[in-house]
Amino acid sequence: MSLFGKNATSFSHLIGLGHTPVYIRPYSSQCMSEQMRKMRIKELPEKLRDRIVARHRSGQGYKKISAALKVPKSTVASIILKWKTFGTTRTLPRAGHPAKLSYRGRRALVREVKKNPKITVAELQRCSREMGESCRKSTITAARRKPLLSARHMKTRMEFAKKHLKDSKMVRNKILWSDETKIELLGLNSKRYVWRKPGTAHHLSNTVPTVKHGGGSIMLWGYFSAAGTGRLVAIEGKMNAAKYRDILDENLLQSAQDLRLGRRFTFQQDNDPKHTAKITKEWLHNNSVTVLEWPSQSPDLNPIEHLWRDLKMAVHQRLPSNLTELERICKEEWQRIPKSRCEKLVASFPKRLMAVLDQKGASTKY
Repeated sequence: MSLFGKNATSFSHLIGLGHTPVYIRPYSSQCMSEQMRKMRIKELPEKLRDRIVARHRSGQGYKKISAALKVPKSTVASIILKWKTFGTTRTLPRAGHPAKLSYRGRRALVREVKKNPKITVAELQRCSREMGESCRKSTITAARRKPLLSARHMKTRMEFAKKHLKDSKMVRNKILWSDETKIELLGLNSKRYVWRKPGTAHHLSNTVPTVKHGGGSIMLWGYFSAAGTGRLVAIEGKMNAAKYRDILDENLLQSAQDLRLGRRFTFQQDNDPKHTAKITKEWLHNNSVTVLEWPSQSPDLNPIEHLWRDLKMAVHQRLPSNLTELERICKEEWQRIPKSRCEKLVASFPKRLMAVLDQKGASTKY
């Protein structure tokens, strides 16, 4: 993934080095003095800009002004053009927010990227904090995948949000959340990102190894509540209603018991046809399980989605070499997820509902 523009010539384009009101083309290393180098990263003093204009009005050319004042000729031209256009050399109001990072901070992040092109945004953020500067994580410029929502879906989501927005903390903490996910052997669904310059996609440091045989993935079904993670089950073969019923029979009540939810808990599942099949409904009814009526196309309301991401990140760090090892590591890391993380995600449920209302039923940021 190239994070630089088509015409970018250095990593500085990544985090905005040289973003000043005066745009200066670099001189060759032989003719650029140390003073000129410093001018590339800060504005010229107003008095110096006025002197440039004064010399221009007296008839001096750009080259002569540049030599006399030790300012790059392109900067001289830029100052004079601004004066002719706006009638002033003063700094005008700029669009956008001022830079959050200092020049030193931006250079330090560039060095980290050069040392490790696969460094994550979170790691860069930590580096920034260690230098005494703070910045937010940038959003990767890839379109987020969101479910297709019809007018009926959005209406149902709105009704669900209104109904449950004022549920008490006790009610939320009695919900047993569930979902399935796929975890691939090679990384986070085999997609990795690197920070690189144009034309360097095939450099060794910018590539991820793949295998022709021996890869693969596993499907997992998991449960969790505010009290922690429940059971995590590997799904063998294709999932159908009968297999789903067996998973419920062997794991649902056991997870609720392990998490000490008591008999009066509420089970959450989405509206997949396997979950609403007759044999599934019969099992839930026969076992007196209360099911949370769930709006279709609403993964953003289920906090377990964030746990799946946590799990995949943790598993990826351990580099499993085969599917058996992958399943074992997944179950180990699932049990290591702290209760505090689960509590925090369940506590976010009202915010998710409010986001649905704010979006009038459309997809949210979650």
